[in-house]
Formats: sequence, structure tokens, C-alpha cells
Amino acid sequence: MVQNGYKDTGSLKISEDVLAAIAGNATKEIKGVAGLSLRPAPDGFDFFHKKSTGKAIRLEIKDGEAIIDIFVTLYNGVKIPDTSEQIQVRVKETVQNMTGITVSKVNVHISGLVIAEAAQD
Repeated sequence: MVQNGYKDTGSLKISEDVLAAIAGNATKEIKGVAGLSLRPAPDGFDFFHKKSTGKAIRLEIKDGEAIIDIFVTLYNGVKIPDTSEQIQVRVKETVQNMTGITVSKVNVHISGLVIAEAAQD
């Protein structure tokens, strides 16, 4: 739980699952993102057993600041650096605006590409 302190009215505790949901929704809004993907297990990826942790977003809270790692799949043909930067900016702004928690880093990990046309707006 991440805790924001208040003087006389009490305190606010925000679950890391809530922060992950906010970050995930912000990521999915970016054009070119096919979806979130499962991140590899900490001991590496095993092609025979396909180990994964089951979560696409990893959060670390240090000194009241959040570091967010997001694992995504993108549509083939998008500009990966541009799309990654858009994800970083959107996630940072959204989490900070909704929760008041400072986000120091958003690390984007491209886990795969979807060979299909991106949805046209």
C-alpha cells in the first residue's frame, strides 16, 4: 500500500493494484498499443514452460516515488520510440494526477508485435 498523509482529516492508502490498473488503462489509450503482455519470470523465460508472473505492470515505491515497469505488445509498423515515449508521458501524468503520487520513472518493455493493421480512428 502507498500512503499519502493528511494532517487533521486522516490518511489515504492506495493499493498497488489500483496504481497498476491506472497505469494499464492509460497505456491502452495510446494509439499503436495492441495490449499489455505478461512479463517474464524473474529467473528468465523458459520457452518450454512459458513461465510468467501473470502481471504486465510492476511497481516499486522508493522514498515516496513510484517506478513503473510496463510490458506491452505493439502493432507492427508503429514507431517504437515514439509510441514508448507517449506511453511514458501518459502513464506518468495519469498516475500523478489521479493519485498525487510522484512517478520518477516509467520503463516500457516491448514484449512483442501484433502483425495486423492498427485500428483506424
